[in-house]
Amino acid sequence: MKKSIQVVHPILIGMLHGLFWIVVYFFYTYFLGYGSVDTTYVNRFSYFLMPITMVVSYFFIYHLIPKYLLRKKRFLFVLYSIYTMIIATFLIVLSILYGLVLLFEIRPENSTPLTKTLPFIVLGVYFIISMAVAISLVLHNYRFAVDNEDLENKFLHTQLQLKEQELKFLKMQIHPHFLFNSLNTIYGFALKKSEEAPEMILKLSNLLDYILYQIDKPYVLLEDELLHLEDYISLEKMRFRDTLEVHFDHTLLQSNYRIAPMLLIPFVENAFKHGAMIDGVLKVEINGYERDGRLTFEVVNSSKRNETIKGIGLDNIRRRLEMLYKNAYDLEIEEEESYFKTSLSIILNALKEK
Repeated sequence: MKKSIQVVHPILIGMLHGLFWIVVYFFYTYFLGYGSVDTTYVNRFSYFLMPITMVVSYFFIYHLIPKYLLRKKRFLFVLYSIYTMIIATFLIVLSILYGLVLLFEIRPENSTPLTKTLPFIVLGVYFIISMAVAISLVLHNYRFAVDNEDLENKFLHTQLQLKEQELKFLKMQIHPHFLFNSLNTIYGFALKKSEEAPEMILKLSNLLDYILYQIDKPYVLLEDELLHLEDYISLEKMRFRDTLEVHFDHTLLQSNYRIAPMLLIPFVENAFKHGAMIDGVLKVEINGYERDGRLTFEVVNSSKRNETIKGIGLDNIRRRLEMLYKNAYDLEIEEEESYFKTSLSIILNALKEK
């Protein structure tokens, strides 16, 4: 298909050039013979003006403009244009005189076939040359705009692909630590032949299904994300047992919103991964609610000030938020003596399904 377009394109351009010069020829016959009855003389005389008009026009279009004007060598362009106009004027006058002499025999006696004087004929030729140059510049600007838009679209497409690859990489980083701990816990339960092992395997299976098949979607229902969090928390309860106190409240959240998959889990994962036990218990409180047109998700876990949270979690989520919800989110982190708190707020209009 592309090859056929490339073949047709030059042919179409050639046809347009031919059409333009046909129009120019009829312009000359009308311009030179307006009010004259000797159409034969006028038509033949127009032939003498056509070659010099075409040569000068194409010299401007294919040499002076691309070599000097488009390369911003304006002084040289003006200088060579002046030289060209001087030489062109001489050639135009020469062709006019040559035409008058050559066509003298077919000129009727006591008649004036041409109704324009020499200066007007020269100005007419320059008018056509100016029109040809102007059309060429307009077409060049159009091609430049199209090429620039195409280049910009390719650049944006490449950027989008890079963003998508980076997002996939960030998503893949989220769960390795959690999956490793969960498998170890299941292994321990299996050795003890615990009745909780099948339930833990089922919940882990649901999580893996979500991670593997939902992660490639740009958005998921908020309800699915919350169910994913509930399975995650249930697994952590089985793993921590009596050393964990966790409260998860999302009753004030609607489910008809869309959100980037696995956007909330890093906050919860960090709470379990980096939270500190105080008096032998890790406390985690998770709240999701709507307020002032924003979705707010808060995670608070017991912590010790000296145990600064590290790892890929929060850095990961910052980068994802910046790419997905730029200028539509707020992320606050608060660290006190006995607790660590993260609060994410996103404008609901940026999430709600239309």
